[in-house]
Amino acid sequence: MTSENSISIEIAATAARLVVEEGMEYGPAKQRALKILGLSRNSRAALPSNDELEDEVRDYLALFCADTQPAELAALRELAAEWMARLAEFRPHLCGAVWRGTATRLSNIHLQLYCDDSKSAEIALINLGLDYEVGAITGPKGSRGREIDVLSLAVFSRKLGELITVHLSILDFDDLRGALKVDARGRSERGDLAALRKLMEENSNE
Repeated sequence: MTSENSISIEIAATAARLVVEEGMEYGPAKQRALKILGLSRNSRAALPSNDELEDEVRDYLALFCADTQPAELAALRELAAEWMARLAEFRPHLCGAVWRGTATRLSNIHLQLYCDDSKSAEIALINLGLDYEVGAITGPKGSRGREIDVLSLAVFSRKLGELITVHLSILDFDDLRGALKVDARGRSERGDLAALRKLMEENSNE
């Protein structure tokens, strides 16, 4: 094992702890791990991929959170399904940790909305009397790398007894064509309500 591989594994293990214990997203967790380990910017070449980090997250969950994480994930998926049904007109797709199955109660719910009019989802939230914040991120693959709006709101989870942040990424309807492409491991990076309900049913039968 090369020293770079060894460093990469150490970064991944440290970042995985931050993802699980602090609810951090993968990118920020990797950068924080560099600082915690006292590594310089020159060590960025050794940063683990998202797939490698996810493997470490799954190992961490299995080792330290096996008694709590499945129920927390189920509660978050239930909440996501509820909001996907409410926002059905915008063709919502779930992505992120709640879709991948690595979420805990500290995780945010990430929904991607595919809209004919970029402002229509915002108008819908206003009509529902909901408070939200507007941000922006670089869009996912398939969105041609442009900046997209993200609407963030706090939603109460009855199962968890606390507020959960839901991020709504606003994408064009045309972006939906590439939404269900699989990743390098043959997995879909997102799923619609029917796909989520299938996942929930499979997990409930385990």
